[in-house]
Amino acid sequence: MLKKCVLCGKGRQQGKSVTRKGMAKSKGGTGSKIVRTTKRKFLPNLQKLRILFGKHPRQVYICTKCIKRGNFSVAH
Repeated sequence: MLKKCVLCGKGRQQGKSVTRKGMAKSKGGTGSKIVRTTKRKFLPNLQKLRILFGKHPRQVYICTKCIKRGNFSVAH
């Protein structure tokens, strides 16, 4: 099961998490410094909905931005 939005194709993005060490200059230290970075992932806000895909109802993942736009038809 793919974790991507069916309508816009939005999926996982990769980024970095920064670790800082040291006391801030305003508190009397020599300044905060970046020590290391680790990889992390940013996931979109996907919701599972039953929509009409073509002529048949299917249960798919749609991001909340596409739900707010409302450019799909809901299957009952």
